[in-house]
Amino acid sequence: MATVTTPTVRPGIAERLSQMIRIPTVSAELGERGPAPFEEFVALIAELYPLTHEKLGLERHTDFGLLFHWEGNGATSDEPVVLMAHYDVVPVDESDDWTHPPFAGVIADGSVYGRGALDDKGPLIVVLEAVENLLADGFVPPRDVYLSFGGNEETYGRAAEEIARVLRERGVVPWLVVDEGGAVVDAPLPFVPGRAAMIGVGEKGVMTLRLTARGDGGHASAPPSSTAVRRIATAVDRLGPTTFRPRASKAILRMLSQLARQTPGPARHLLRLLSSAPLLTAQVFAALGGEPAALVRTTVAPTMQSGGTAANVLPSQASATVNLRIALGETTQQTVFRVRRRIRDPLVTVEVVEASEPSPESPTDNAQFALLAEALDVAFPGVPAVPYVMMAATDSRHFHRFSPAVYRFAPLDMSNAQRASIHGVDESVEIAALERGERFHRALLERLG
Repeated sequence: MATVTTPTVRPGIAERLSQMIRIPTVSAELGERGPAPFEEFVALIAELYPLTHEKLGLERHTDFGLLFHWEGNGATSDEPVVLMAHYDVVPVDESDDWTHPPFAGVIADGSVYGRGALDDKGPLIVVLEAVENLLADGFVPPRDVYLSFGGNEETYGRAAEEIARVLRERGVVPWLVVDEGGAVVDAPLPFVPGRAAMIGVGEKGVMTLRLTARGDGGHASAPPSSTAVRRIATAVDRLGPTTFRPRASKAILRMLSQLARQTPGPARHLLRLLSSAPLLTAQVFAALGGEPAALVRTTVAPTMQSGGTAANVLPSQASATVNLRIALGETTQQTVFRVRRRIRDPLVTVEVVEASEPSPESPTDNAQFALLAEALDVAFPGVPAVPYVMMAATDSRHFHRFSPAVYRFAPLDMSNAQRASIHGVDESVEIAALERGERFHRALLERLG
């Protein structure tokens, strides 16, 4: 099918993203801010993308889920594509020193600054830009296309879960799902040069545990040998980095094999060796620490502790909240068993607050991954598509149980500093990166046939 390609993105993408950032859609602060910012955001995108709202059907699922439906005209319309993003953002610590106010949407030095620039209003806007531009050209996709936008991803909300449930009940099985996750990065591993498009083919599971211990309360001047606080501190201390054994999934081995092709010198031989030796790879990555270690093992991160009412009073109860990211190939049941065994204290209660299983791995030898690589070659010529494991949770986890091909990739250039700014300080995205992101999605939609 012949398609018409616009030469450049419509002017003003930076201004449109700036408008989005200025609306504080902080899902964790819904109680304080109320739903008004979220409704304002929904109204804003209706104003900014009139053709999308005119030509595509729109359904609201829960108070925060937006599902757009673009009807295709081909024989494969019953095998649709789902493009996902979320429009809520995480809170800002008022004590952090931002160069530009986090909700001002400042445009400076070729970038747009503010909370949500990368996570996830930047990835969301490039989807809408591509759709609006193609509609302006009169383009009709050969497959049905759904745009699934959630407003409570950061709080593990139900918007995307409900959208996935509704589509499944209707018998809609997506041929391809693309959500946030990987990006185009420099030096994807410490010893690998050049750029790579890291595409998440799997996603670690998420679990939140609450550890609770009771003890005798009383005056702090005569403490017993074992207190509730001390029990919790000991339990947390026992849940160190080595709590779970490292293991290299197939996705990691495929990542190493792909990266070996672009790596010169002795490092190439090392990568090839690691790609064929999962036990060695697991040990090497675990020893590297940081992100490499997180790729090969279930991680344990104590995030909150509580107990006590005064500085001189022994609390009768203490607790700690622990966040775990469960490696592919493991289960939530195995994870809880391992934590209890590691703590080795029957007086510490381990409660599962929430949990989701790790995803299966999506293949890389199929037409869907090849399509991503084709679109990538249009927007980022010469940058290879490299599979990897997504360490954070995304809304796409609600689709991977019934869709055969779920990938996590935001088509934006992200430096190490920019990636560190996600959920941190001075989050920003380059305007040129937004233009390339729009080009990626436009190329992907044009090639669906």
